[in-house]
Amino acid sequence: MTKQNEKLSIITDNGEKVLAQTPVIISASRSTDIPAFYSDWFFYRLKRGYLKWKNPFNGIPLFVSFAKTRLIVFWTKNPEPILKHLSYLDDKNINYYFQYTLNDYEEEKLEPNLPDLKNRIETFIKLSLKIGKEKLLWRFDPLILTDKITINDLISKIEFVGDQIAPYTNKLIFSFADIDNYKKVQNNLKSANINYNDFDNIKMIEFATKLSILNKKWNLEIATCAEKIDLTKYNISPNKCIDDDLMKKLFYDDSDLMRFLGFEKNIFEELVPISKRIKKMKDKGQRKDCNCIASKDIGQYNTCIHDCVYCYANKLKTVAHTNFKKHSKHPLNETISNG
Repeated sequence: MTKQNEKLSIITDNGEKVLAQTPVIISASRSTDIPAFYSDWFFYRLKRGYLKWKNPFNGIPLFVSFAKTRLIVFWTKNPEPILKHLSYLDDKNINYYFQYTLNDYEEEKLEPNLPDLKNRIETFIKLSLKIGKEKLLWRFDPLILTDKITINDLISKIEFVGDQIAPYTNKLIFSFADIDNYKKVQNNLKSANINYNDFDNIKMIEFATKLSILNKKWNLEIATCAEKIDLTKYNISPNKCIDDDLMKKLFYDDSDLMRFLGFEKNIFEELVPISKRIKKMKDKGQRKDCNCIASKDIGQYNTCIHDCVYCYANKLKTVAHTNFKKHSKHPLNETISNG
């Protein structure tokens, strides 16, 4: 049975022989917005067959081969630049789906470098019509309370966006801002003169109640991302953003991907476990309450220039902008952050 990161010997562009990981599932990316800023780079590397990734904790570079890749999960707030490339994935029979974060924090300027909301809604609809709404998941993430944003304000914001895009997706995912655990996010909010309020359980339940009522007109599946609180009584379930259940639903004809997940088709064309004991797929590198299955994230910190005030992936605005400029000047670099 295929493993997520088996090693393969590859030859790099400069003729060096190296060992590379061979992930079946690629996450692109929790760490930066690859569709918005690095689409050309990503598809060039995909065509070259590999990329070089730097470990954010020890700085050691690792090579990642696409030889066994069967699925790519894209995370983005602006997928417009990647639309022109998607036909390549279709032609190569590489599966994919999108996590599209579409928030409405324009008035508060929490996401200063995004296209305007109207444009992002139009892009959401365009992408849905291109790839199918089942492959496009809407994230309103994170939910932030401040001295100027109340729970009712958040519900109004979600309603405004949802009324326009609900017909073009099947699912809404959200999380409550976990600001106290990220000192640099606290500092960023303080520098921006934003006074945030924590979500306690009472506020979470109040929000879930109101969202559940709102959803009666959309009938979307709603889920939380990496949240401990149980909201199932409000028809809100814990999510798996890297989701094997969704993969089995959408890509059941991909026998390699299904075998990796531990399933194969029987004579009745039904997916059945390969063995009685299904291997555990949970990604051990994520937070405790994250339910995602294992994937290889290929992003780099300090390379996104959306400059979202609540972001945990950028240390300093100037660092991200410098790294992006390096990459923009050299769009075929093997890594995002090395010039």
